[in-house]
Amino acid sequence: MSAIPLPAEFTLQRKYTYDKSGPVRWIWSHAARYGWIITMLVIGAIGNAALAAWVPALTGQAFNAMIAPRPDTSVLLPLALIIGGSQIIRGVLQLGRNFGAELMAQKMERDIRDEMYLSLLGKSMTFHNLQPVGDTMARATNDVREINFMFSPGVNLVVGSFLFIVMPFLFAPRYHISLILTPTLFTIAYFIALRAYLKNLSPITDEVRATFGDMNTHLSEALDGVEIMKGAAQEVAEVDRFVTNARRVRNAFVRQGDIEARFLPFLLLGLAYAVGLVHALILFRMGLITVGAVVAYFGLLRMLDFPTFTSSFAYTQISLGVSSARRILELINRETNLDQNAAGYDKPMRGEIEFRDVCFEYNEGEKILENISFKVKPGQTVAIVGQTGAGKTSLVKLINRTYDAPCGEVFVDGVNVRDWNLASLRSQISMIEQDVFLFSRSLADNVAFGKPDATREEVEYAAKSAQADDFIQTFDKSYDTIIGERGVTLSGGQRQRIALARAFLTDPHILILDDSTSAIDSATEDKIQRAIANAAKGRTTIIITHRLSQIRWADLIIVLRKGRIAAMGSHDELMKASEAYSRIFRE
Repeated sequence: MSAIPLPAEFTLQRKYTYDKSGPVRWIWSHAARYGWIITMLVIGAIGNAALAAWVPALTGQAFNAMIAPRPDTSVLLPLALIIGGSQIIRGVLQLGRNFGAELMAQKMERDIRDEMYLSLLGKSMTFHNLQPVGDTMARATNDVREINFMFSPGVNLVVGSFLFIVMPFLFAPRYHISLILTPTLFTIAYFIALRAYLKNLSPITDEVRATFGDMNTHLSEALDGVEIMKGAAQEVAEVDRFVTNARRVRNAFVRQGDIEARFLPFLLLGLAYAVGLVHALILFRMGLITVGAVVAYFGLLRMLDFPTFTSSFAYTQISLGVSSARRILELINRETNLDQNAAGYDKPMRGEIEFRDVCFEYNEGEKILENISFKVKPGQTVAIVGQTGAGKTSLVKLINRTYDAPCGEVFVDGVNVRDWNLASLRSQISMIEQDVFLFSRSLADNVAFGKPDATREEVEYAAKSAQADDFIQTFDKSYDTIIGERGVTLSGGQRQRIALARAFLTDPHILILDDSTSAIDSATEDKIQRAIANAAKGRTTIIITHRLSQIRWADLIIVLRKGRIAAMGSHDELMKASEAYSRIFRE
């Protein structure tokens, strides 16, 4: 298959496409790639069932030989050898069936994890802001694992058990055609009962998967905010919340178990034994079949054990797998308004920015920004100031299309950002936010995250420019030091300097600093200011800050108030003419 671009903002390509119109079709489109494994599974299942059905037939022959007026013991040894040899072959075929099912299950799990990971990375920030991380992790781990179990043992047992139902229809007529009556009645009743069972089970398995996702969401939030929780002494309250969620999961599993316990085919199997045996004995009394035929026929009826006793477990696994597939597919199919626009504008950036009557909202009807219009020339430094909640961060995230404005237009170099190739647009813009995210990797890898092919010399130069080299050298392993998850082993100021080094290394044409020096002490601030001033040369720089020392040297200052531009100009002009601006420094 040819590579097909991923229909989202992610810039990699997906090798295969799958039918996403429904969970069953989606699962089948994954499985259909491995036709040879399906063939191995089916051949193994057919051979296993046929050889299992051959044993009662051979046993019946042995009975007839022994109860004849003149017993013929000479047939026993050949029959025993045939039975032994056939069961060795059956074991090999059963191994092939089980191996094929397990191989299919593992390949499916791998492929679905890959597809889901690509999809999640391709979603817009609007999606990730609304989707709980814990629930996403539950779907990406436990739900994907349930699809594995759906194939092995689920589908494996269903295919095997179905063929065990078929064998009495193939072997019983050799004794008397009417002997297919009991298997026919059992099969009809079995599938009617199975249909009702699955209909009752499906919403319960949906609930099982959903409650597990809710529990995982709370657990993720509790662990992510454990410092806040402990600081507020809320451990007991959080434990109570988790116990409540865990109880909901348990109750869902109990309801699932209740439905499984009332699985009607268990009763049908007993009736089939009784009716079938009575039928065979009547035919024997009428002289229509032999004792060996009665024995063989009852042995064939005993084959119905396997589909009856495994089906409740196997079909539960399939129902859980379909429920999990539905949850995964719902996440994959969730629409994102951003696309990578691979054929879009892709040229080196000059750094000109223009907003024309731009508005923005996270929730429909709740405007965060409204009627925003301004223009920034290439190489200018712009300071955006305003009280908390004025929309400063939301504004700058429209430039690199972290979000798209629902109304108005944003231009970079005179080209609407929607018309830019997304990868090209973002690769030339670097943003350092208040909450700096660092990965649980080495310091060098964190600095080089935006430019993984950077040399060690380039990494060290960027770190020195960001005033980060001094504290990095204090660690035993220097740049090879592995930091904790999210960089918790570093102070706030150290994390921000690593983020600055990361930005310097990528050499962006537009540099956005979202209060990125808020955690830097006064002794370091002068050095950072010089570093930022050097970094700003030749590139457009946007600074969100309340520090007067940073605002003073901006070419243009934009004052935001309640999502609107209250004033624009230089520092001296605004101090004289703008009450909103001067109030910021008085408060």
